[in-house]
Amino acid sequence: MAKSNDIKPKKFKISFRTILSILTFVLIIYVVYENWSDITEAIRHLGETNIFVLLLLIPEQLFMYYCCGQMFFSYMAAKKDAQKISPWTLMRVSLELNFVNHAVPAGGLGGLGYITWRLKPFGATAGQSSFMYVLRYIITICANQAQTIVAILFLLIFGTVPSSGSWVIWVTALLSVGIIAAIATIIIIASSKKRIDWFAKVATNFTNWLVKTVTLGHKTDFLKRETVDKYLGDIHDDLTTARKHKKMLIHPILWGILYSFLEIATYWIVAMSLGHPEILPQIMIGEAIGSVMGAIVPYGLYELGMVGIMASLGVDAGLSALVVLMTRVIVLASTIISGYGFYQHSISKIGRKEKAQIEDDNRS
Repeated sequence: MAKSNDIKPKKFKISFRTILSILTFVLIIYVVYENWSDITEAIRHLGETNIFVLLLLIPEQLFMYYCCGQMFFSYMAAKKDAQKISPWTLMRVSLELNFVNHAVPAGGLGGLGYITWRLKPFGATAGQSSFMYVLRYIITICANQAQTIVAILFLLIFGTVPSSGSWVIWVTALLSVGIIAAIATIIIIASSKKRIDWFAKVATNFTNWLVKTVTLGHKTDFLKRETVDKYLGDIHDDLTTARKHKKMLIHPILWGILYSFLEIATYWIVAMSLGHPEILPQIMIGEAIGSVMGAIVPYGLYELGMVGIMASLGVDAGLSALVVLMTRVIVLASTIISGYGFYQHSISKIGRKEKAQIEDDNRS
């Protein structure tokens, strides 16, 4: 009797990158679905805009993302043994990061995780990427506060702040003090090896206790102390280097100031397309306060807060809402169109081949 050959079916395996791609696509659909009413409303109002002015958003947005990338790579380029980064690669990474920050609802943590992974082939450790990520936000926050002060002084000098909106001035002042205090606290902790070791111990113990409590004791050692020490140690080393060699920060700061103004310019171009360029100071104050509110509660409070602040400062509520609405939809659309393809390519292709190419570029 002939012996039958048993053919075992191949196991169907789904790679992590495939799962990540599917998850990202689902998140995009969710983001579009959640904003569909805003999208249709913005399209309905397109006829009220000057399309030629609105088209200025294309070069403005591209240059803004380039500035964002320069904040990272100009700092990396100032370090010894820095790898060469082409302008095209710089732009790509920035567009990918912007896409992740919009598509992943994690209050900026998604972007931190992604940029840590994305900069690894360029020689950046997790701690160094985190330092650059935090540095970027510190620069842009400080630039935003400076712009806000200029806008407030402008409104006060010309007497255009309504009596009902005087509270905005006090809120802005309190936020500025709070932000400066928070930044100072971070720098004080990170600048001392003794303090950062203490923070690593407290953070590790608290996180492990919290995870153990939530998982009912099933996960008792979520964070490894040596991993946290290495991570925070890299941040401390970069901060120490930056404090010793302050010239390393000149280019990131300049690019950050330009990036911050271009963020404001996005709203301003939309306002100009609607025939209201005069509301720039109100946009600057509204964006600064709205971004702080959005950082605390990411979903919807940013836009709501910005509209409320602008209206309190004398801008018609309907106009405020329309400017913020149209800007939100345009930025959302440009983020998906400009960043999704590059992001998808990176998570599916980056690996030994791209890393080898980077090393070849630096040897040439």
